[in-house]
Amino acid sequence: MNPALVQDFDAQIAQLKADRVYKRLNHLDSPQGPRVVMEGRGEVVILSSNNYLGLANEPAVVEAGIEALRRYGAGTASVRFICGTFTVHRELEAALARFVGTEASLSYVSAWNANEALTATLVEAGDFVISDELNHASIIDSIRLAKAIKKCTTAVYRHADLDDLREKLRANRSARRRVIWTDGVFSMEGSIAPLPALLQLAREEDAIVVMDDSHATGVLGATGRGTAEHHGVLGEVDVITSTLGKALGGAAGGFIAGPGAVVDMMTQRSRPQLFSNALPPTVAASSLAAVSFVEQHPERVATLRENTRYFRERIVEAGFAPLAGETPIVPIIVGETAAAIQMSDRLLDEGVFVTGFGFPVVPQGQARIRCQISAAHSRDDLDRAIAAFRKVGGEIGVVR
Repeated sequence: MNPALVQDFDAQIAQLKADRVYKRLNHLDSPQGPRVVMEGRGEVVILSSNNYLGLANEPAVVEAGIEALRRYGAGTASVRFICGTFTVHRELEAALARFVGTEASLSYVSAWNANEALTATLVEAGDFVISDELNHASIIDSIRLAKAIKKCTTAVYRHADLDDLREKLRANRSARRRVIWTDGVFSMEGSIAPLPALLQLAREEDAIVVMDDSHATGVLGATGRGTAEHHGVLGEVDVITSTLGKALGGAAGGFIAGPGAVVDMMTQRSRPQLFSNALPPTVAASSLAAVSFVEQHPERVATLRENTRYFRERIVEAGFAPLAGETPIVPIIVGETAAAIQMSDRLLDEGVFVTGFGFPVVPQGQARIRCQISAAHSRDDLDRAIAAFRKVGGEIGVVR
């Protein structure tokens, strides 16, 4: 053991605790749902889960995973191109492509892996990649990796600012390939990308649009097919990445969807695909069941929209000022980081688990409580949460 390493990390951890940004793990002893059993707390209403449709404990989804565990075993014990591709992978990838409106798809062990794989496979030296300033960390790191490996040129454009994007695209007209990376739904803001305008600009500039739809798949659109369906442009995005770990069952895994040639090249060249074991069959099967469930039950998506509308209206009535939006991500601005942390802690005391975020995750003075609504929440769950917000907000002085 290297004592200097341990001493250095001990000092860094102590500083994190002193700055009140140290992350403590909360252990659950129940399935993920609208209410969970938290060790040392008992039953709490959870408003911090990505379980947007409540499918993490949906019987059909759970049973599909159990049956696959019996049929295929615990894992693949191989990468895809050797002997790690099971028939359930093919079934899942066909279903995902159909669901998001593309020709083909390819699964990965995480959406992070999918994003990490994509950029470096798409570009070569001299190409240009530009990213919305509020994109997810996995997109940022994917672009950084591609820049280091492929020596492409990169830039960032102001959030959803098409004029800034256009200017930077035109400044790099000599690039062989120009790639625009955007989230579909931005995870800390709950805002939706201006996708039709992005696609129009990309056509004018002969650029490629790549969209991470992780917080929109199963969530946005009349039937939950994501940001493209929400905007009426299903099938028009060049490449989509997304997750199986949120609305589609919440287990794990991610995917890339797009033209068959792009997906085939990802199979041939993307390093996380070539050098990592395949998605476990049990996860592939439960995710396939989740896709089928959403296709057969669009009313679950409608319930999510209604729950979101109800919570937003009631939280405003309680005196809070959430960021405007229509997604189930409802950020409530409270000001300073200390207030967000204090409020999160006190809400947990009241039986509501929700996470506070402050600087440097969000700008100074924009600390927030990020609420995430689920179709599985009952009105009683939401009313209990709102009552706790009203009580705690009054105690610490953040209610308007």
